[in-house]
Amino acid sequence: MDITIHSSFLPQDDPEAALAFYRDTLGFELRLDVGYQGMRWLTVGPPDQPGTSIVLHPPGVDPGITDDERRTINEMMAKGTYASVLLATRDLDGTFEKLQASDVEIVQEPIDQPYGVRDCAVRDPAGNMVRIQEVR
Repeated sequence: MDITIHSSFLPQDDPEAALAFYRDTLGFELRLDVGYQGMRWLTVGPPDQPGTSIVLHPPGVDPGITDDERRTINEMMAKGTYASVLLATRDLDGTFEKLQASDVEIVQEPIDQPYGVRDCAVRDPAGNMVRIQEVR
């Protein structure tokens, strides 16, 4: 089989804030900006990886989700426990310095983890955990 990761999905509750974080702070490019019934789906990704994207979608829009589930999703997003993504960089310290200089919520400074990786963590504007791992 020849299978690759094409897209992953993260919720966003403020398209402009999400775009500012992923495009302006992380340096991703905006690939699609799709509106439907007052909602927006943004597709972003690293400029040098055109085949891999993150779709930033409105939370709880799936047709099978109940109002109670939608409330739970919103509560979990507010606490930062609903969704996450793991990114990678060759220069973790330099990347962290740039993140720290912006208004990003820092969760964890760069650290050598006991399980063998060096990483840091921030939250995007929707509360999603964004962990950035150093490529060694």
